[in-house]
Amino acid sequence: MKRTTIHIFAALALLLGLAACTQDEAGFLPEGAEGTSIVFTATGLNPAATATAGTRAPVDGNWTGVQSVAVLMDGTVKAYDVTPSTADPTSATLTSTDPYYWTNHNDITVTAWWPYTAGETTPPAVKVKANQSAQKDFEGSDLIVADGQTVTYGSPTLRFTHRTARVTIVLTDYTEGLASVRLTGLSTEGDNPAEITPYDKGSNTYTALVAPQSVAAGTTFITCTFTNGKTFVYKMKNATDWQAGGEYTYTVSLAAAKDLGYTIESNGTYTVTSADGLMNIAKLVNGGKSDINITLNTDIDLTGKDWTPIGTDYDNSYKGTFDGGGHTITGLTFTTNDEYAGLFGWLNRAGTVKNVVMEGVQITSNQIYGGSIGGVVGSGWGTIENCSVSGSVSGTVYVGGVVGVQIGGSITGCSSSATVKGTVDVGGVAGQTNSSATLTACYATGNVTLEIAPKKNIAGGGLVGMNAGSSLLACYATGNVTSTGSSTGYVHIGGFLGDNYNTTVTACYWKNNHEQGIGYKKAGTVTEVTKVDGTGVTWQKAVDAMNTALQNAGSKWRYELKGALPTLRKQ
Repeated sequence: MKRTTIHIFAALALLLGLAACTQDEAGFLPEGAEGTSIVFTATGLNPAATATAGTRAPVDGNWTGVQSVAVLMDGTVKAYDVTPSTADPTSATLTSTDPYYWTNHNDITVTAWWPYTAGETTPPAVKVKANQSAQKDFEGSDLIVADGQTVTYGSPTLRFTHRTARVTIVLTDYTEGLASVRLTGLSTEGDNPAEITPYDKGSNTYTALVAPQSVAAGTTFITCTFTNGKTFVYKMKNATDWQAGGEYTYTVSLAAAKDLGYTIESNGTYTVTSADGLMNIAKLVNGGKSDINITLNTDIDLTGKDWTPIGTDYDNSYKGTFDGGGHTITGLTFTTNDEYAGLFGWLNRAGTVKNVVMEGVQITSNQIYGGSIGGVVGSGWGTIENCSVSGSVSGTVYVGGVVGVQIGGSITGCSSSATVKGTVDVGGVAGQTNSSATLTACYATGNVTLEIAPKKNIAGGGLVGMNAGSSLLACYATGNVTSTGSSTGYVHIGGFLGDNYNTTVTACYWKNNHEQGIGYKKAGTVTEVTKVDGTGVTWQKAVDAMNTALQNAGSKWRYELKGALPTLRKQ
């Protein structure tokens, strides 16, 4: 019996020893089979905001508004609730109803972030909201991360830092009502917005969260619009880097503000109020805002202005609607080597230019390899309506009083009295029309000169140089068509059209120095082109015929004869 008891005690001692050895070797803690739940302390956000990375708070210097964070360990993401410290707003406690557990004394690697979207397995890229005017959207644009941090048993602390930069604007020295404040010219990398409407903190202070980025000197980064419609901009004086976690404050005096010369309406339309405004609008379009709608509310004098056409090439062709409102643009003058020249360089198929008078244009292109030169549009695919041009337009290939080349779309109710000069495809209204382009109710009274070059195929006409569009309806030309030089290629000159390919011409007239209305007509084309001789065919008869054709086609445009030549009106 005694021996049995001794053996039992020995066995128990051995088992306890083995258990203790196994526990020590494995590092397991004595708090239970599942270990001890991990409760984190979160730090890194300081109510005293500075420009030092990682010291700024999400909103107003504490953890208020942050309800939960994502915590990543061992490939698993769990949500942890945030309880801000009442004693220290820079600190918070992170707990979870489904926590991670300590199973040993070893250090662990943890990544955490806020805000968290279900399904995320890593911290997202910075993507701020374009409209941060509401506090919730301003707060929701922030991104704080504790990335790959080593956490020690007994002191599980995560230090969060900001992935966004904070830009604060303080406005001074103004008395007019302020309608809006925007950060502009921002980087769109990562699908971030180019413009941000900031949060109004009151006391003329506006703040926004932005993606870290470099801002070049001269960038227009603050745009203010007032209740009187005027818009003012402020440019970055020196190049700067907006870094993650940094706060950058700019105090701006409105006394030094510059009037952009345009206003932005509630519907997004840009209303031009001055010549500088039109210049600035051109810069906007050529800088990427190619789909904005533009209106004129006054006559514009561009005399002495260094003009760059709106929409310089296909990549930034104008896609919006430009409505001149019947106003006159005077003094558009420039000489260029660029390929596309006019008030507009390239008009997209989605673009429209209408209701503008171009008076006294002086456009010269020295592009030796070609080009598309017009008083209103250089190269057009879209809609041109109710535009008129006076002055002179000179180039090489595709030169017209209104448009250089119209590849598609339509030209309607347009006229030109400008002198037009070029070498290939030159016309009073259009140098060339092609594809599905249509011309309706257009006329030209200016002289056309062809400077014939050797080894060139030449086409010139009082209305259109080379016509290969889908239709030409109720148009006329009266300007003389002359030529200089000689060529070994074909030369087709007509009082109305130089060439006509595949195009139906209906109820059209000419009266100038040419007995031949069309220089070359492709066999089978239907052409109703008649010379006004003053006896058998008068301008009154021409007007009647053109109006009948317009009415039959459902057009609202009509001619009227109140002077020597017909003019246009829209019913």
